Amino acid sequence: MSKVAVLQCNEYNKDDVYNSIKRGIELLGGFDKFIKHDEKILLKPNMLRAHEPDKATTTHPVIFEAVIRLLLENNYSVSYGDSPGFGSPQYVAQVTGLDAVAQKYHIPLLDFENGEIVSFPEGKQTKQFEIARGVLQSDALISLPKMKSHQLTRITGAVKNQLGCVFGLNKAAFHIKFPNPVDFSRMLTDLNNLVKTRLYIMDGIIAMEGNGPASGNPKKMGVILISDDPVAIDATFCKLIDLNPDFVPILRFGKESGLGNYENIEYCGDSIDQLINTSFDVVRSPVKDETLFGFLSPLKNLLIRRPIIDIATCKKCGICVEACPVNGKALFQKTKADFPYYNYKKCIRCYCCQEMCPHKAIKVKIPFFGKLLFYRK
Repeated sequence: MSKVAVLQCNEYNKDDVYNSIKRGIELLGGFDKFIKHDEKILLKPNMLRAHEPDKATTTHPVIFEAVIRLLLENNYSVSYGDSPGFGSPQYVAQVTGLDAVAQKYHIPLLDFENGEIVSFPEGKQTKQFEIARGVLQSDALISLPKMKSHQLTRITGAVKNQLGCVFGLNKAAFHIKFPNPVDFSRMLTDLNNLVKTRLYIMDGIIAMEGNGPASGNPKKMGVILISDDPVAIDATFCKLIDLNPDFVPILRFGKESGLGNYENIEYCGDSIDQLINTSFDVVRSPVKDETLFGFLSPLKNLLIRRPIIDIATCKKCGICVEACPVNGKALFQKTKADFPYYNYKKCIRCYCCQEMCPHKAIKVKIPFFGKLLFYRK
C-alpha cells in the first residue's frame, strides 16, 4: 500500500508552507527514510517556462524555499535544476523566482543544457534517454511538481515532471517519436523507472486548470501532496479533481510497469474528502489513441482534436512556430506581420505550440463529428 501525505495549506505563507511540508515529511517517516546524508540531493521543480509565480505555471518559490530550508537544517547537500520547454534554465529560474531563493541559500543550478545518452534495456517503450548532466551528477532526486491540467495527458504532476530530466530539444523529439498520448505515457513511465526519484512534493496550493500546462487559469486547491510513489500522488491529484485515474494512461502504465500504485493508497495528514474540488476544469473522459485515424488522413481533421489559434489574442510572436517539433513544421508564419497558420495534415497533435504560447492564444478544440463519433464517453 502506497502512502500519501495530504496537507491542507491555503496560502503561500512561508511559515505555513514550511510547517506543512515538515509535518508531511515526518508523517512519511522523515527524510532519512528516503535519502542518505552523504548523498548529493537534486531538487527538480517544474520550470516549464518563464512565467511569474502567480501564473501557476511553475513550482512556487515558497514551496522551493521550504524544502531547501528543511534539507539544509538536516545537513543535506542541495542543488537544483530543470530543462524548460522554452528559454534557458538560468532565465526561467530568474523570472519564476526560484533563482532568488537559490541565491539566498547558496544553492547551485546544475547543468540541464547538456547531457549523455543513458541505456535503459528494461524500458517497455523506450530503451534509452538523453539525461541532463545535472541529474547524472546527483545521487538522489526530489521532485517538486506543480498540480496542473494538460491537453495531451489530462494532468501533469509527479510522473510527467520528470520529463525535465531530459535535456534541451530532446524532449521535443519524443513528441515526434511518440505522437500519441498512449505511447508518450509509456515513455514517461520508463523515464521515471530509470531516474528513480526518491520523493515527490507536489505544489497544489494554487493549481492550474483548463488550457494547461501553461495557458490555463490559476485554481485554488489549497493542498500540498507528498509521497515516494509518483503514481499514487498523481492518482490523489485525480481524486481531488474528481477525475477517474483509469482515464489517465500515465497511471495505468505506471502501475503495470511497477512504478507505483493507484488502487491501494493510505492517506495521512488532513482529510482528503474536505479538499475535493469537482469544479476543477479538466477533461473527464478517457485519453484516446488518436493515431488510429492515421490511415484516414482526409477525415482526420473532421474527427480528432486540434490546436486552434485565437486571432483576437495572438500577438504574432512566432514562439508557437519555434516550438513545433515536426520536421518542416506543421505551423507557419510568412512574416512577423502575419498570423501563424497550421498545416493540419502534418500536425501530430502534440500541443507543444499550445504549451509554449505565452499569450494563451492557442486552444484545443474537438470538431463536431469528433464529439459525435470518437470522443463520446
